[in-house]
Amino acid sequence: MKERFAGAEIRRARRPRICYNSGTMSDRKYRQSGYQDDGSRGERPRENRPPAERKEGPRGRGLGAPTETVFRCVACGAKQPSPPAAEAYGASCWKCQAPLHTCSHCSAFDTSTFRECRKTLPARVVKKTLANQCALFEPKLSVEFAQEQAPEKPSDAKAAFDALFKF
Repeated sequence: MKERFAGAEIRRARRPRICYNSGTMSDRKYRQSGYQDDGSRGERPRENRPPAERKEGPRGRGLGAPTETVFRCVACGAKQPSPPAAEAYGASCWKCQAPLHTCSHCSAFDTSTFRECRKTLPARVVKKTLANQCALFEPKLSVEFAQEQAPEKPSDAKAAFDALFKF
């Protein structure tokens, strides 16, 4: 094939056609199964098995485990002994001394909503980590797994030995 380009001749080499399958022509390059297959090739007959037995009881991680409702400081993550009351404007974290009556500790705090609060505020609070006197404050509580209580230690050696084999 010859083409003329600005007075010069350029020859293009044609690629030879390679036929991988000398028999019939396939419309798919690698012949893998896909959405166009009708499923007739290599299909195994299904066995009639009874359904698997289901275990009774909780399914999933932690279902049925003891839980507790806690309030944590957003700044340091320390568990607080009790959530701050709505009127306790001066409450602070026992570990990092950060104020707890803030927007970031409120259950209505949401960065994707108008004025970053799910409740209707009369004015926007600019600094979400500083203490404020919002009357709509509700502490953000979370449910966590409860710490397991350590079993009581027996006082004498014989009681400790017997406790090993108790069921």
